[in-house]
Amino acid sequence: MKKHLINAVFGALDYASYPVGMLLVAPIVLHRLGASEYGLWMIATALISAGSIIASGFCDANTQRVAALRGAGDPNRIARTLRSTLGINLVLGILIAAAAWIATPFLASRIAVSHVTPLRECLIALRIACVSILPRTIESAGISTLRGFEQYRGTVQISTAFRLLTLGAAAILALLRQGIVSILIVTAVCLALAAWIQFRLIRRLLGPVSLRPEFKHHETSILLGLGIFVWFQALGGVLFSQADRILLGVSLGALAVAPYALCVQFAQPVFGLAASGLHFLFPYLSSRAGTVSNLNFRRILIRAFSCNLLFVLCSAVVLLLVGPRLIRIWAGADVAHRAAGILPPIVAGSALMGLGVTGTYAMQALGRFRTVAFISLAGRTVMLLVMILLLHHNGLAGLAFSRFGYGVLALIVYIPLLAHLRRSSAIPQAATSPIRYQLQEGSKL
Repeated sequence: MKKHLINAVFGALDYASYPVGMLLVAPIVLHRLGASEYGLWMIATALISAGSIIASGFCDANTQRVAALRGAGDPNRIARTLRSTLGINLVLGILIAAAAWIATPFLASRIAVSHVTPLRECLIALRIACVSILPRTIESAGISTLRGFEQYRGTVQISTAFRLLTLGAAAILALLRQGIVSILIVTAVCLALAAWIQFRLIRRLLGPVSLRPEFKHHETSILLGLGIFVWFQALGGVLFSQADRILLGVSLGALAVAPYALCVQFAQPVFGLAASGLHFLFPYLSSRAGTVSNLNFRRILIRAFSCNLLFVLCSAVVLLLVGPRLIRIWAGADVAHRAAGILPPIVAGSALMGLGVTGTYAMQALGRFRTVAFISLAGRTVMLLVMILLLHHNGLAGLAFSRFGYGVLALIVYIPLLAHLRRSSAIPQAATSPIRYQLQEGSKL
């Protein structure tokens, strides 16, 4: 129990470290370098984040595979799985970085259209961001492997330390009035160092084995067979994450975006902390899916869901009580007044999404990546259509209620999970072989 609590704490720390650090550093960069430089920094970091998320879409499959092999007592194949994951990530990372590099002249020209930020600086900053996608992608392969070993403390300490180091360096460089290019160069160096240290930690677990990227047919087929669904899910998440704000800005103007964006920003941790804090369930369940009885598996899920429910309820209630006051302090009385009516449905939607975390991790641990990805993408698509309709008829309130609807759709993941548990008197040994689960699932859909 102590180990799981430690993993939960470090998972939450992994999620919270960057946004909290950014809240502290952002005012320094804004005041010392100006809004245009800060905007360029946000665009560059968004490019790194989006590119690495898409390139690392197969890492959840790697975590499940590593945990399953460890649970089955087959450590010799773990290194081959990691090498295959590293190969897949590098290929995707290079393709995405190359595509972004080609697009940077167009992006830079649009960013520098006001001539407040020089075109050359925009171009250099974006190209540094393109290069930075690769070390971030390599690091993700290492992190997903360590999570498969249920080793959260070490990997989170490394990633958190380098995030804070990057943000601290950004603050110091801003105080010295160095530009965003200098900040991004330090960021790229920190990402490379973090990836190198993560892989040194892996060597302590695997011993003196080769970690060169490769494409072994069996392991690569398993990772691709399962990971393709997670990859589409990650791609959909990146594409849909900004759709609501874009639609709102186009329909009602930039002024309407501020209260909505603040409410989303305040509500997002209800889901984000639940997902990161309970992430240890994914490798834990993956390593035990083929070795415990169906009754014990259910008991684990009931305890996990109870913790999930308690956290979501407490955090949602606290946010509803103090959120309006925080928004008033953060953005002023006018924005707080416009946010008062839309905060409850947005918080409720985030809470419902957080409540679906246990079911999502359980399904992925059983190898049901396809079902989870289908539910996620279908839910996002429905949300987008409902969002357009409600925004047209109900304005800002309609957009907020569409997020509540997406939270309800996220709970659908429990339907196939409960059906699977009722159907099996014991969790089959095939759970340790992701490719078997894929074929079983494919025959049903």
